[in-house]
Amino acid sequence: MSAQTDANPLGLESDSPSYYRRIDDDTYMPTLHAQGAWNPAEQHMAPVSGLIAHCMETFNGRDDMQLSRITYEILGMIPAAPSLVKCHTLRPGRTIELDEAVMTVEGRPVVRARGWRLSKQDTSDVAGGLPEPMPAPDSIEAWNGSSLWAGGYIASLEFRRDPGSVPGDGRMWLRSTKSLIEDTDVSDMATYLGLVDTANGVATRAHPNEWMFPNLDLTIHLFRSPQAGWVGFDTNVVFGDSGVGLTSSVLHDIRGPVGRAEQILTVRESPWRG
Repeated sequence: MSAQTDANPLGLESDSPSYYRRIDDDTYMPTLHAQGAWNPAEQHMAPVSGLIAHCMETFNGRDDMQLSRITYEILGMIPAAPSLVKCHTLRPGRTIELDEAVMTVEGRPVVRARGWRLSKQDTSDVAGGLPEPMPAPDSIEAWNGSSLWAGGYIASLEFRRDPGSVPGDGRMWLRSTKSLIEDTDVSDMATYLGLVDTANGVATRAHPNEWMFPNLDLTIHLFRSPQAGWVGFDTNVVFGDSGVGLTSSVLHDIRGPVGRAEQILTVRESPWRG
């Protein structure tokens, strides 16, 4: 266990190769690598998303169905403390199913997620309408995410940023140097989803030291199952004039587009501005 510092006030484990360590069947301890970007005492929503997706899959895994939409509602700050995840099925079915997962920390629900699974069948004869692919990650220069964002989660990532990106509109590839859960097999789906929430930080419209714009939700629509590894974002960020914003991303893996992500933002002036 690492010593407490201003960057790690809770003394989170820093030498783990993973974002989480399992405590029991339903409870997980975040490591420093799951640390949030806005507050050093909270978890980043990205690894939380992956952990919840893993719990959903292992709770009720079905090879004949694919996760096609998952929505995470963020109910408040997610403390970097032991996290309990409980799952149940809301709508069972042969071809369509809806599952729910709730993460509880320190006795308080912090994230509620609902995922639709749809049956698999061969639709290759009518497949089409894909977005344009992104340039390959090895064709884009490396970018230091920690130069803009704080926290252990961001420090765990490798970035490739399209040089044509501008504030509010940009493309970026990223991948993790850590596994999701220590000593645990995790699917490509959960691994991939554990990086998607980073979308809100890849094409920032304003500097996070001057303006705060955390997301209150994350909704991901997938038209095919993603491959773990590089996650690509073609992202647009809109700030309205009344304190609300929206981050919209086309999602890619190394094989091409896989779906879309949307995040609603609460936009406010940073107390440290100026």
